[in-house]
Amino acid sequence: MFLSRVEAATLPPPAPQRPAPRPAAARRARLWPMLGPAFVAAIAYVDPGNVATNATAGASFGYTLLWVVVAANVLAVLVQTLTAKLGLATGRDLATLCRLTLPKPLTRLLWAQAEVVAIATDLAEIVGGAVALNLLFGIPLPIGGLLTAGVAFALLGLQRFGHRPFERAVTGCLLVIAAGFGYTMVDAGVDPAGVVAGLAPTPLTGDAAVLAVGILGATVMPHVVYVHSALTPGRYGDAVTAGRTRAGRGRLLRAQRLDVLLAMVLAGLVNAVLLVVAAGLFAGQGEQSLESVHAGLAEQSGQGASIAFALALLASGFAASSVGTHAGQVVMAGFLQKHIPVLLRRTITVAPAVGLLVWGADPTTALVWSQVVLSFGIPFALVPLVWLTARRSVMGAWVNRATTTAAAVLVAVAVTALNAWLVVDVLT
Repeated sequence: MFLSRVEAATLPPPAPQRPAPRPAAARRARLWPMLGPAFVAAIAYVDPGNVATNATAGASFGYTLLWVVVAANVLAVLVQTLTAKLGLATGRDLATLCRLTLPKPLTRLLWAQAEVVAIATDLAEIVGGAVALNLLFGIPLPIGGLLTAGVAFALLGLQRFGHRPFERAVTGCLLVIAAGFGYTMVDAGVDPAGVVAGLAPTPLTGDAAVLAVGILGATVMPHVVYVHSALTPGRYGDAVTAGRTRAGRGRLLRAQRLDVLLAMVLAGLVNAVLLVVAAGLFAGQGEQSLESVHAGLAEQSGQGASIAFALALLASGFAASSVGTHAGQVVMAGFLQKHIPVLLRRTITVAPAVGLLVWGADPTTALVWSQVVLSFGIPFALVPLVWLTARRSVMGAWVNRATTTAAAVLVAVAVTALNAWLVVDVLT
């Protein structure tokens, strides 16, 4: 039926037709919403323990340990890729799969060491946040530790509204950390030739070996292996069903790998900046505390740099502590099938850190040694991870390629050997 001229004149104009998205743009539109879990994991790679360890390494040995930071970050990319893929393929986290596939006594042993790792993790994060509050506002360290725990608890509460609010808050903290520490490079007196020379591997002995293991523990963190595997199930929709086809697996793996790569590169750059800035400011002056780094930045680069450092440290403590508490929940639920109130969980892991602050222990020394403790927990997370991702009965079509398994085994053996060598070196 035809419309009259009057009726046609009253009709709204046709909506403009949008051009169809180009294939590349369409792929990006599908990939970007899938990013997020690795950025939560990346917070653990730039926590206050990293700040203390990398600052001490740069101040004590200049640029010579920069290659350790780069190597540790490369290992982190491999480890986080495997743990994310484990969650995608099975719909379960690493701790739960250990309970389902390993003997009960071994499962209890893994749970016990994971709890020790969780306490060491929270020690670094609570102490770092307390130091930052003291630097910015003069708040006493024990009170600053309690405030850090409270803010971290509030951040964790965002999970009640879904995964996106928590991921966005943590990613925002990560960007604050990167911007704050990046700003400290402006007038740090960095030597480009020294940076290039520091990328060449050198022998490790004595204190350099301790710091190298600390850098490894601060970068490849065992608790985040558990938590990342718990963040991916359900994050990409029904990944198990989508992964039944080769095209579906390829799409999900591309999203997951992009997520890990972007997050780990950002975290690696932050760690490298921390060491380089400390080397430029304090090379040859020996160990530096967080307070002395803050004061040195104020003296040589101005108040802006020192404030940026403290703000980045504060964001690091807040965000990393919330991720650490979440990891503790994942560990207990996975290994023991038990849930305890988050407030009680928070109290258990915060108590040692606040106790050290009340006792008057040196914060920087506590941070560095907490990272060494974390490095000893790495094999207990890596070995089950490699074993599970190499089993077709667990992973199905997602199972590792032979080359991936070989590289992962090499990493696990190297880390375990390094930790064993460190024990012998310290004792003798």
